[in-house]
Amino acid sequence: MSENIAIIDYGSGNLKSAQKALLRAGNELETPPNIIVSSNPEIILKADRIVLPGVGSFADCKQGLLLIDGIEEILIERVIKQAVPFFGICVGMQLMADFGEEKGKHKGLGWIKGSVRKIAPKDSKLKIPHMGWNELIFKQKHALLKNIDNGENGQHAYFVHSYHFEANEKQDIIATCDYAGDITAMIAKDNMVGVQFHPEKSQALGLKLLENFLRWQI
Repeated sequence: MSENIAIIDYGSGNLKSAQKALLRAGNELETPPNIIVSSNPEIILKADRIVLPGVGSFADCKQGLLLIDGIEEILIERVIKQAVPFFGICVGMQLMADFGEEKGKHKGLGWIKGSVRKIAPKDSKLKIPHMGWNELIFKQKHALLKNIDNGENGQHAYFVHSYHFEANEKQDIIATCDYAGDITAMIAKDNMVGVQFHPEKSQALGLKLLENFLRWQI
């Protein structure tokens, strides 16, 4: 029986690109899942896996998310209490923090301890936003990194952001990239994973990561 994967539509994110990438990744499975883009609380509540994309500022994305009736309660029920696999992309990952400092201090979902702060590279010549392709530096083993190479000869991920997740606990940081200093590229805790880069734009690396998410068994 096919799983239902809900991509939350709250007015922010590359929804069509994310859906298309997940469809391609899903075709690698023995039973491809149903990839549904929706803001319908009932669909999100019944989904087997949940994806939260995000493009824009932390404040705007949080405000947009809260416009979905009862969404925080639904996410707590499915993600926190029932441990449904959850995948946050870019600002969707950042919203998992306690708070973000973009456009003022704003409360996040508080699922992974930490804060979202502006990138401060040690080399003042480097531009903000951080934009382009970077190699990932793995810090912890994780199921979503299966068959993905890292290091100088590894696959690269596509980033575009000005803020990043500063996790309180080192074990929650799965991968970083170097931009005159460490930038958090991937976080994870229990059934929750988030990436700062855009897997839907990261070609082979992104598709493999999404395939691993669709196969992930908690």
